[in-house]
Amino acid sequence: ELFEKKNYELRIAGGAVRDLLSGVTPQDIDFATTATPAEMKEMFTAAGVRLINNKGEKHGTITARLHEQNFEITTLRIDVVTDGRHAEVEFTTDWHKDAERRDLTVNSMFLGLDGTLYDFFNGYEDLKNKKIRFVGKAAERIQEDYLRILRYFRFYGRIAEKPGDHESNTLQAIKENAKGLAGISGERIWVELKKILVGNHVNHLVQLMYELDIAQYIGLPLDGNLEEFARVTKNIQNLSPKPMTVLTSLFKLKDDVTNLDLRLKISKEEKNLGLFLVKHRQELTKAQGPEPLRPYQDFLMDSREANTNSKIFELLKYQGEEELLKEMQEWTVPSFPVSGHDLRRMGVSSGKEIGTALQQLREEWKKSGYHMDKEELLSCLKKL
Repeated sequence: ELFEKKNYELRIAGGAVRDLLSGVTPQDIDFATTATPAEMKEMFTAAGVRLINNKGEKHGTITARLHEQNFEITTLRIDVVTDGRHAEVEFTTDWHKDAERRDLTVNSMFLGLDGTLYDFFNGYEDLKNKKIRFVGKAAERIQEDYLRILRYFRFYGRIAEKPGDHESNTLQAIKENAKGLAGISGERIWVELKKILVGNHVNHLVQLMYELDIAQYIGLPLDGNLEEFARVTKNIQNLSPKPMTVLTSLFKLKDDVTNLDLRLKISKEEKNLGLFLVKHRQELTKAQGPEPLRPYQDFLMDSREANTNSKIFELLKYQGEEELLKEMQEWTVPSFPVSGHDLRRMGVSSGKEIGTALQQLREEWKKSGYHMDKEELLSCLKKL
């Protein structure tokens, strides 16, 4: 109503339009308008609408807070200068020109609040046919921001029906411009890569990253273990793994995790998970016989580190052990039933002896599969 009153056009833009047309509820809704940031500020201030102070203004974005929700509204713009990472923009009132500077056809549509779809590059057609295409010439779009290479992969994994359905000139443009990713910050790359790793067709897309010479510029090892990756991505399909769990199957050595961290600045937790999986994926496996979970349980009981259980869950996903994973998630860590206090009551007095006795009893308790109770353990102590 505010925009209408002032005769400024306002439409929903980009990802939210794509989601609505796919029957998905959008996470957040971005708007585009013909009003400039200055005009919006004046209009909102006069109407008593709170503005969130944000850094987006020089790119043309104003954030208004209404009904406990933030709305980002961006002035239509044209890129004047781009360097492969950032763009200098000038404002426009031409919707076609704004759509032209967006990355993919499925992200370049606008939706009027009356339900009219404005689609200058056949984005809706592509969405229905599950095609991922750059707006205009692929090479030009990529050179404006090299991160778009990874966005292409991410949306392919989200929308395309089957692997391998790419236009050859798109792949050619990606290959010729792959090197541009070297200049993109690790943080931006990691955000996109994580989404690719938990999307569809991940095995196909990562193989493609190697074929198109992308891997080396985004922190992946030159000789990634693609056979292991193919095997693990199959194992993990329905187990909701963490991105790092999927990615670690490419790695052969601990150094691969360290190098990834140097390039992408992954979190400490992600790095630790990667190192844990590389170290234990081979030898920490299920036991033969009636207690397949025992090795994992023993490992957890012996561990002195925080969140070992979540790392073990990820290891079981990596190994494709769906049933064991369920059991392990339901297993509660038992608490050791004997304390130093109990031993004092039995007449063990010196601290050193108490320590030794507790250690021996823990071992017995472990051997029993953590089933022995306090009575059994204390009678065991007499024997010891």
